[in-house]
Amino acid sequence: MPEIQAFRGIRYNLGQVGSLSDVVAPPYDTIGSELQEELYKKHPCNIVRLELNRPEPGDDEANNSYIRAAKFFKSWLNQGVLVQEAVPSLYVYHQHFNLEGRDHIRRGFMARMRLQRFGEGMVFPHEQTLRAPKIDRLMLTAVCKANFSQIFALYPDPAGEVQPILEETISDKIPLEATDHLGVIHRLWPVTDVGVIGRVCALMGPKPVFIADGHHRYETACDYRDQVYDSGALRPDHPANYVLTMLVALEDPGLVIMPTHRLFRGLGALNALRLQENLEPYFSVRHVLTGLEEGIREVWEDISTASVPVALGFFTRIDETWTIAELTEQGQAKMDEVAADHHEPWRRLAVSVLHRLVIEHLLGGNNLPSPTFVHRLEEVVEGCRKGEYELVALVPPVGIAQVRDVSLTGERLPPKTTYFYPKLLAGLVINPLE
Repeated sequence: MPEIQAFRGIRYNLGQVGSLSDVVAPPYDTIGSELQEELYKKHPCNIVRLELNRPEPGDDEANNSYIRAAKFFKSWLNQGVLVQEAVPSLYVYHQHFNLEGRDHIRRGFMARMRLQRFGEGMVFPHEQTLRAPKIDRLMLTAVCKANFSQIFALYPDPAGEVQPILEETISDKIPLEATDHLGVIHRLWPVTDVGVIGRVCALMGPKPVFIADGHHRYETACDYRDQVYDSGALRPDHPANYVLTMLVALEDPGLVIMPTHRLFRGLGALNALRLQENLEPYFSVRHVLTGLEEGIREVWEDISTASVPVALGFFTRIDETWTIAELTEQGQAKMDEVAADHHEPWRRLAVSVLHRLVIEHLLGGNNLPSPTFVHRLEEVVEGCRKGEYELVALVPPVGIAQVRDVSLTGERLPPKTTYFYPKLLAGLVINPLE
């Protein structure tokens, strides 16, 4: 079973750096070159210099981005820019954000969680991982010996037992606060009460944990632990046995998964009539509107509120027509046939139906270029204007329960299925690994 612990986190000394907003950053894999440059300019001690140090001319084995990150980390500790807590803490973490005109608060807490390889315990993944990002993160971890950003994980708590204990503890406390480049407000409260920590850890002990974001960093943490073990330095309580983790209840009302729409090229002269001929009778098909911008919001409203299990919205560029397709019983039977190598929860996902049944089987697109993935309707329109895409697919977001159910079967979701919004900030708390 997963084991969580309080730990002596390392945090910014605001007396030295001023505003916390100036020194935090999004996770490394969401930082493009432009944002990286902005963060470099924002503050000389911004966490980006540790989390994603930029390459410099003349880099070699003795002087490179990982070595520079470690030097900055050591220097900031020595100068008091970063300070380690005197006592072990859990860290309550709230994110206040607006999405599509609605205000949300996502509530959770950070702890260090004992590592278990996927398939060996009660920590479940839902995404495939790639070798290159894991090598990058392992190099950074091995040189700096710290977690600068946290894994994002979910746990079941239908009775609402865990988070309320922490919320009561912080109710009269003033939080640390930072606002990110997207306007999301992040608030943090250290909790040092031994009794509270003990209650929370005990309640978490029997619960399964589902990785929402940070699969590469989690597997990297396991690899680093194994390296420390091979060196002969790993004792049972060694910090390398753990990884910094943000834990949020599956039932938290602020938990949001954004849709990930697809823009396809390589399908040839595909128009709405040909699309319909290929989809029927596996889908109930209707052409609704012409014009990319004119129809996109109406189509999205239709498919995102549909009562059927799977509804997809398609835009064919050649005739600028929007099509709504709803999976029929015959279509589900066909999906079960063509995706018999997957468990039922995977076969019920809209994104699985799109890729396996529609694109690969009905449209014959087995060797297409990788689609472009976007999350907002404005990005769909912008992408279509910039690129030569024959087909746009609007896809409703996967549900939290679907993520859980697929994870429990031991399968991974199709690529780019989940986009948990907003992202967690790097630099709020650092977890030392020695």
